Amino acid sequence: MGKKILTEHIDVPGIETFDVYRKQGGYTAVEKAIKTMTPEAVVEEVKKAGVRGRGGAGFPMGMKWSFLAKPEGVPRYLVCNADESEPGTFKDHYLMKNIPHLLIEGMIVSSFALGANTSFIYVRGELMYVIKILEKAIAEAKAAGFLGKNILGSGYDLELVVQPGGGAYICGEETALLESLEGKRGNPRNKPPFPAVKGLYQSPTVVNNVESIATTPWIMNNGGDAYAAIGIGRSTGTKLISASGHIKKPGVYEIELGVPVEEFIYSDEWCGGIRDGHHLKALVAGGSSVPILPAGLALKLANGEPRLMSYESLSEGGFQTGTMLGSGGFIVFDETACIVRNTWNFSRFYHHESCGQCSPCREGTGWMEKVLHRIEHGHGSLHDIDLLVDVARKIEGNTICPLGDAAAWPVASAIRHFREEFEWHITNPFEATQPGAVFRGEMALA
Repeated sequence: MGKKILTEHIDVPGIETFDVYRKQGGYTAVEKAIKTMTPEAVVEEVKKAGVRGRGGAGFPMGMKWSFLAKPEGVPRYLVCNADESEPGTFKDHYLMKNIPHLLIEGMIVSSFALGANTSFIYVRGELMYVIKILEKAIAEAKAAGFLGKNILGSGYDLELVVQPGGGAYICGEETALLESLEGKRGNPRNKPPFPAVKGLYQSPTVVNNVESIATTPWIMNNGGDAYAAIGIGRSTGTKLISASGHIKKPGVYEIELGVPVEEFIYSDEWCGGIRDGHHLKALVAGGSSVPILPAGLALKLANGEPRLMSYESLSEGGFQTGTMLGSGGFIVFDETACIVRNTWNFSRFYHHESCGQCSPCREGTGWMEKVLHRIEHGHGSLHDIDLLVDVARKIEGNTICPLGDAAAWPVASAIRHFREEFEWHITNPFEATQPGAVFRGEMALA
């Protein structure tokens, strides 16, 4: 069994309550940080840890904190991005539901480090019951003296606010989230200025993911160097993986970064292998927005070495032969999965969730959905395949926020690795549109 940082106590009965969480060592990181450390020292420990943002981008969290502007007389804010809306990703939901005080403790430590006196947890609106769990945890922490005025007699004040989102995927983008938090339509902002300079209410702001913030208590208690010793290379620490699809044991797993992809899929400790009688066909390793990989490239690099569950190994080979760890939404497909149907389904999602602000995304996502619908339903032409590649290329890199890229990459990679399947749908429309019809070419099987 690998090291457990976030989920070590998650199965303890009553861990969602303050008293049980406290008995398991909860809030000792707050005591240590506020009573014995300066904010600068807390930031330095997080930088030593090398923890990278767990929301998808993978940017070093400590470095992001160090960019925060600190003008005199201007408030600073910490905003927790709990708007987990990436298809295939459900790890933050799992943490907040089962061990909410871990996030609350992380928010207090992180807010202290950043000099924030008001911080926000922005939760997707569909998770109203999770919002109630968090609000109860905040009330318990406040009653115990860990929130509010003069925390632990230190003179440091902090209020935590839980804000429901409006149910829009685009609000997972940090500047759209800030717009929504201010009561506006969730449209991404042009950058610069970046949130670290002008964020919430035009004040310096840091936006971090739930999982990222939840690592800080362990780092405070054990040290940044101890955290950096876990994992592999620049992929330090552990990562929560939301495993789903055609596997025997779907669920949320905490792994040490550096575990081989093949071991993660087939080990009984984690996914338990592909369902009986079937074979691995494809893998989406980091949520719906990352490039899909065929079985061969999912398990091994182009040079034949094992592919690892790390930021560097998954991206090895660029988008020609690699993908991204992203948010850890690990979706496994066996040979019964239709890549065309799945790609169309992803495109429907991104077309629906585009905010419409940028023309390439607003129009391009709609075109891709229509063309993929045409191919999936037996009305496509071979020209449509190159049309999809062209549209994806013209979206990528031409939008204010990464939603355009997120819509383009799944389409481009599906065609790159499964072009024969797209051609089969077009040249065999009657067969392809029969219920349960699946392309069974040699490329499909591992």
